[in-house]
Amino acid sequence: MSGTPRYTPYDKGRFQLTLGIKTIDPAEWIEVDGHYPAQMAEKRRLLSERPDEVFGALPESLAAQAECLETLLAHLGRHRRGLVEGDDATLEIPGTGDRFDRAAFADRPLDLAGRLVQEDLCLMAPSGDSWRLIAASLCFPSRWRLADKLGRPMAAIHAPVPGFNERLARPVDRFFDRVEPGQLFMRLNWSVIDDPSLFQPTGHGRSGHDETITADNAGDVVWLRIERQTFVRLPGTGVLVFGIKTVVDPLSALAGRPALAAALRGTLTDMPDDMRRYKSMAPFADALAAWLDRAAG
Repeated sequence: MSGTPRYTPYDKGRFQLTLGIKTIDPAEWIEVDGHYPAQMAEKRRLLSERPDEVFGALPESLAAQAECLETLLAHLGRHRRGLVEGDDATLEIPGTGDRFDRAAFADRPLDLAGRLVQEDLCLMAPSGDSWRLIAASLCFPSRWRLADKLGRPMAAIHAPVPGFNERLARPVDRFFDRVEPGQLFMRLNWSVIDDPSLFQPTGHGRSGHDETITADNAGDVVWLRIERQTFVRLPGTGVLVFGIKTVVDPLSALAGRPALAAALRGTLTDMPDDMRRYKSMAPFADALAAWLDRAAG
């Protein structure tokens, strides 16, 4: 969690269901911040206690998994020197003390890749005129379960998202088709939630009212959850790596930033009702609006 939000995709003050994809420097693929040790410890815990919920792979994904790991290691060696050290037999993270025997991950190299970086890593493979999820290291899902999505095409994966298949499914497929090796693209996804936990496999569509969240305490018990999503094509297998770096900030990060508070208030007001329901904002919607009104001055 961070006291000052780095990413503010709601700053336009209006709701937009768009791809919002931009090109960035390939050197910026993997982002490392001060929460690295804590997030890697949480990944380690989840992979130990709930392995089948946070890692999954289809048999045909093995070559792409291996290519993803090697591509990631090459990137870290060039652009994040010192984060991971090792050789063909062993990898070590000096900052956490984690040490991995590479041979132990021969049948699931993406699992090893996911243990090296804060990003979750999902592998999407072309399938007919769409793309299909064939493997993922997904420790920090934003209210979706890997078991429900593995092996499924883009439209099925996003079916619960209001308006996605009608407006974005084909543009996403076309965008994936056009990504070339060596390019890096990024977009931001966001939500406002009442739980700072990184691992959230469920929680969409909640209703009712939470009386414990008020205009006075919303800044401390409501959270801004941002996903920095990246897209990289593996040159050998042609599989696309969908990376998800999750950042959680308390709503209080907007205190003293009236323009941002006003922009978020406007975006939430502009958001369609079905999207608000999908994002489970009903339990604290009134308290959130009142807090933002105060913060906006």
